[in-house]
Amino acid sequence: MSAVREAPLLVSVRGAADTVLLQRHLPGCAIREITALASADPKLASRAEVLVLRSGHRLDAERLTEWTRLRHVIRAGSGLDGIDVHGLAARGVTVHRNPEPAADAVAEWALAALLALARRIPYGHAALLEGRHAKQHCLAPPLSRMRAAIWGAGPVGRACAKALAPHVAEIAFAARRGLPDGLPSRPGSELPAWADAHVVALPLTEENRDGFGTEFLAAARERCPLLICVGRLGTLDVPACLRALADGQLGGLALDPVEETDLPLWPNKATPGPLNLIATPHIGAQRDDVRFLLDRWVARTVAGVLTGAGRSVQ
Repeated sequence: MSAVREAPLLVSVRGAADTVLLQRHLPGCAIREITALASADPKLASRAEVLVLRSGHRLDAERLTEWTRLRHVIRAGSGLDGIDVHGLAARGVTVHRNPEPAADAVAEWALAALLALARRIPYGHAALLEGRHAKQHCLAPPLSRMRAAIWGAGPVGRACAKALAPHVAEIAFAARRGLPDGLPSRPGSELPAWADAHVVALPLTEENRDGFGTEFLAAARERCPLLICVGRLGTLDVPACLRALADGQLGGLALDPVEETDLPLWPNKATPGPLNLIATPHIGAQRDDVRFLLDRWVARTVAGVLTGAGRSVQ
């Protein structure tokens, strides 16, 4: 009598996928949702064949030892920071990701942030909440005269450039090897003195970590620019940027990719008066059409890998 093979187990971090949809499309798969990798039940981890992740969770070499049967990691988004891609590959685990659907939504957030910071809306709002009418401190030059630098030319960076271009005087990408032909670019060393606004859409690599800190701020000081981060928060030296904003070295600061582990942004939870600051809990891709597309992509990808038809989407 042949043994009955147990149903393959898929584990999804909360917010990474629609588990109800997955269960409907994968009736032969056991599906469990966890709040975080760090608190996952070791028995559950040791049985999982598929893991669905979102940003803000770390799957490093140490944690991989708990996921002994893992064969596929599915990332419904773009960032791979926190995921030991080389360690996974060495164990024969395939990583699947899909960075395209979220790009336009993130660019929409970047445009909203640029418009708000340029008109000093967050500053005026914060002052009113403190009982101050700060109209005189909200005088600003027109957006149409601004130059914008885009750091990162992946799907998100290119989408941001497309969204911002009709509203600013000029766009330039930070020049780097492999920059797609036809994109306007300038050497990165020139951009701090050239741009009035910087959009950071970089992956978090060791090369990029804390790249926007004291050296960048000193080089950009004369322009007192707007700084908008849609990539990974670790690409900024956040305390240095916040101090620069409070000291008037930055004209505005917008941070979207804030995770729970990044809190509090300010030590002792005390901010130095009203600031031209936007901070949001990583909502750039939180649009219902994006979630619809990504949830269905996850379901199709899981169905494919469980039938042996899946391919890595790198």
